[in-house]
Amino acid sequence: MADSVTSQNSKRAAVRTALDRHKVYITAQRFSGGSYEARVLIDGEAYWVDELRLGQLQKGIPPAELELIPAQDD
Repeated sequence: MADSVTSQNSKRAAVRTALDRHKVYITAQRFSGGSYEARVLIDGEAYWVDELRLGQLQKGIPPAELELIPAQDD
């Protein structure tokens, strides 16, 4: 019984972590000279990021921790 309680607690913790993670929406992409950039929307702010930063954002790292600057409106 203790194993089932531990299992249930770890599953709940995983769900809680997933729900707390911010949502990353890719609104535009551009490819130029072999490089990739994506315009992402997170919590109402837009950012242009490279492939590395996009991966970090999708893993749950907040934009402030990555020192991202919001994109200027076009």
